[in-house]
Amino acid sequence: MIFLDKNLEISLLFDFYGQMLSPTQQEAVSLYYNDDLSLKETADIIGMSRQGVRDALTRAKNSLYAFEENLKLCERFSKTQRGLEDIIKTAKEIFESSSDDKIKSLSDNICQTAQKLYEQEV
Repeated sequence: MIFLDKNLEISLLFDFYGQMLSPTQQEAVSLYYNDDLSLKETADIIGMSRQGVRDALTRAKNSLYAFEENLKLCERFSKTQRGLEDIIKTAKEIFESSSDDKIKSLSDNICQTAQKLYEQEV
């Protein structure tokens, strides 16, 4: 899993594995990465030192990457999303290129079903 933006990567991993972190780590990650607060602002809210927040964030990041390495939920989610996008695109192409009503109906059904699954995943 490689993103151009590390903050986005941590936020996404946090969505999947955040509940597995300690409460302090959860709060630090949420404030620092999701709310885009500085270390000092995060430390003030949590009531700990700036260095304590940095340590909590480092431990949290290491844990999040370890969870993904072992469980691969984020990777599976991304693959599922891309697969559903491909199914939707292909079903639309079949619908648009066919003159047969039965094929149009079936491809439309496939597209709608894949779209519902895609929306449930997001």
